[in-house]
Amino acid sequence: MAITNAIINYRRFLKRKNCSKHTLRNYMSTLKQFVLWVDVPIEQVTHKTVLSFMDHLLDKRLKPKTINCYLNSIRGFYEYLIEEEQVPMFQPVKRGYSLRLSRPLPRYLRDEDVPRLFNVISSKRDRAMFMLMLRCGLRVEEVAKLTMAALDLPRSQLFVYEGKGVKDRVVYLSNDAYKILVQYLKTRPSYRAKRVFLIEKGRLKGKPIQVRGIQHCMQHYAKKAGLKVSCHQLRHHADSRIMPTLFDSFSHLTVISVSFFFISLVYSA
Repeated sequence: MAITNAIINYRRFLKRKNCSKHTLRNYMSTLKQFVLWVDVPIEQVTHKTVLSFMDHLLDKRLKPKTINCYLNSIRGFYEYLIEEEQVPMFQPVKRGYSLRLSRPLPRYLRDEDVPRLFNVISSKRDRAMFMLMLRCGLRVEEVAKLTMAALDLPRSQLFVYEGKGVKDRVVYLSNDAYKILVQYLKTRPSYRAKRVFLIEKGRLKGKPIQVRGIQHCMQHYAKKAGLKVSCHQLRHHADSRIMPTLFDSFSHLTVISVSFFFISLVYSA
């Protein structure tokens, strides 16, 4: 089998399924490492081959979550070969191969640390970016991709297009997030760029700021404030404020089970 052609066709298959660029990049990267490691033709890979590859990853001290990502990529590739390319072979990646993962509680910025962080942020752009994460729960990628057309300030809301899972949603602005965002927009240069948040210095001035740029800003401010905080922890802070309010709204219900992705409620009035 021409492995290069198979991988190219698989990539096209994923694009037709409307997978995000991030997903495509991760799948291709992990699949490439597996193909380079394996010492038999790709259609001759067996369960034992996959187990040996898992041992190889464990020897490299990769985290269980990362190893499971490898397995998902390889499993998806072989599902494509078997179902779409009609390659006569068995699926070498069994479902039971995935490693068990711990389920730690999300880490978020404590209320008393919020002023410490924002006291060291003087840039109106940066204050607006991080306030959208803190109060509105935007992901760092969503902040970077936010456009001027997605803002609906008269209604104190904004639209997130193609967020995680390629899903759209409406996000409502808190009073402080609205105020800080408007302050930034008043000073934002009138470039033709569609994105809200732009680079303010250097040869790329006026270009949209990227995810890594936002993360570097956070690292700088966290160090300056003497805190260990990431962009994702700001988003979790928003979640930690929303959930108690949600439960208060359903005071006539009894919570019978809670997980990160599912809440089961029963009527108890």
